[in-house]
Amino acid sequence: MSTYEAAGVDIEAGERAVALMKDKVARSRRPEVVDDASGFAGLFDASALLRYRRPLLASSTDGVGTKVMIAQRYGKHDTIGIDLVGMVLDDLVVCGAEPLFMTDYIACGKLVPERVAEIVGGVAEGCRLAGAALVGGETAEHPGAMGPDEYDLAGAGTGVVEAAAMLGPDRVAAGDVVLALASSGVHSNGYSLVRHVLREASLSLDTVLPELDRPLGEELLEPTRIYSLDCLELARAVDVHAYAHITGGGIENNLTRSLPAGLDALLDRSSWTPPAVFGVLAGHGKIAQRDMDRTFNLGIGMAAVVAPDVADAAIRLLAGRGLDAWVLGEIVPGTGQARYR
Repeated sequence: MSTYEAAGVDIEAGERAVALMKDKVARSRRPEVVDDASGFAGLFDASALLRYRRPLLASSTDGVGTKVMIAQRYGKHDTIGIDLVGMVLDDLVVCGAEPLFMTDYIACGKLVPERVAEIVGGVAEGCRLAGAALVGGETAEHPGAMGPDEYDLAGAGTGVVEAAAMLGPDRVAAGDVVLALASSGVHSNGYSLVRHVLREASLSLDTVLPELDRPLGEELLEPTRIYSLDCLELARAVDVHAYAHITGGGIENNLTRSLPAGLDALLDRSSWTPPAVFGVLAGHGKIAQRDMDRTFNLGIGMAAVVAPDVADAAIRLLAGRGLDAWVLGEIVPGTGQARYR
């Protein structure tokens, strides 16, 4: 006789996973969250938007790419959810939006409650770090389509920004200063190239290389830095004109998206030294500088374009919040490109 369990789907395991993640999700709660007794929807009290004159809702969706394969191979699942939040909610803050809430989706070959709870716990922690609520999600078991140890996750987030305060290319002016905000490592981009390097160089995730002070797997799974609250506070305190989230495509490509057609961002490569992990990847993979530039963040996870008279104050404010920042370049007449000197 055929049953859902015989087909590879364990409904009771799903119920255990929900029970295990409940307390972790609660830590991301905001006062605007309203409980839905049925559990079919996440509710958020929209009357909170009444304090805005013209609220614009911002939305973003993303995943973490093949970094999940590193987490699966290394057996570490409690931080990949933080990566998801960084990819989704830090996109919202680029326009000045405050992240409000997020939902997630996890697909797996076999539902292991403890593993799913670790993943969702990371999402909830990321939401807490971003000041947002995790209001719901879905976990799906896909036997036959995915291996027992395989999973993937994605998410969507919603934020709000006052229309008159929206940041972007139209605010950028010649003479503005470009600030670099340090990344925590590789973040969640370029892992197809990372895995290629691991294969070609026969590197184990357990290897402790001389350049690193911990196993390579730990280094590659360092969670993405969450910038949302730092960027919001900076925009409240000083004259910020634009942000750029440095994700797939690297520094130049992402910063170009935040520039108007007649201005360039002229960047100084000598202003910083990329973290050692990027040198490890470049060396063992024999990766050309141009490919490094257009694949990885190279130690810069977010860029801010600010008025020239507030650059020093901005750096001090971020340092006070535990975030390293420095002058990366300046805005000059051009054709709407970010480029190195």
